[in-house]
Amino acid sequence: MIALALSVLSSTWIFVVFKLYDVYKVQTLVAIIVNYITACLVGLTLYEGKMDANLIIDSSWVLGPVFMGALFITVFNLMAKTSQVAGVSVASVATKMSLVIPVLLGVFLYKERLSFIEITGIVMALTAVYLVSARGKGLHVDRKHLLLPILVFLGSGIIDASIKYFEEQHLSDQEIPIFSSMIFGFAAISGLLFIAFKSNKTQMKLNLKNILGGVALGIPNYFSIYFLIRALRSDLLSSAAVFTINNVAIVMLSTLVGILLFKEKLSAKNWGGVAIAILSIILVALF
Repeated sequence: MIALALSVLSSTWIFVVFKLYDVYKVQTLVAIIVNYITACLVGLTLYEGKMDANLIIDSSWVLGPVFMGALFITVFNLMAKTSQVAGVSVASVATKMSLVIPVLLGVFLYKERLSFIEITGIVMALTAVYLVSARGKGLHVDRKHLLLPILVFLGSGIIDASIKYFEEQHLSDQEIPIFSSMIFGFAAISGLLFIAFKSNKTQMKLNLKNILGGVALGIPNYFSIYFLIRALRSDLLSSAAVFTINNVAIVMLSTLVGILLFKEKLSAKNWGGVAIAILSIILVALF
């Protein structure tokens, strides 16, 4: 449970850093690349095993970070585009609703059994995500933009499902730091390729402000994945419970941080979502 709590706190700190990007006018794309490089270096620092490229290349999980690193950048850009054309709330809901994918993976692939109370908690969690994220009259997506949130939903869900798959089938405890590090390393490479492709359209600035913004994001970003994998290895909770609590707690805690630090206002619907989120976490965690 400690690992899960630390994963939630790390992910919430990511939200705070993104908010501060607006305040200090940090160039997000450059900071994102620096963030991935930072996260990669943190993982390499924590890895206690022998740094042998041949052993890593011959490992059963080596292609996972390559795939997931490219997916990280792809989903990030899809989220940015979704936020622009459909709103931040739509992007947030699509991202967090994706917990359904790893939950179903645990049930059908790993034969995890969910009680009626757990299923009720998961349904309540999904409801809470919607209510907390909804602004104004609710969420609305034009039909011509519908594909974007669907792709964000699928991409985010595949990332979580992949983390569960490699944790279950391929990783030892000692390999978690290097595996997490390589995910971010390949995400950085994919990001640099993306920047090279976009460089003729957008001027990229590698200044101290953007570098510090990337470092401030990279450290919690690494630990959000590291502690999530640690939580999945625990016997206290099923993977369905871990992903449900992780996603809903991030939404709830980020919302509360937004109120306390950034003076954000919530509607009665949003507060109802926070209450349901707390109840859903209690149901899933205790039963």
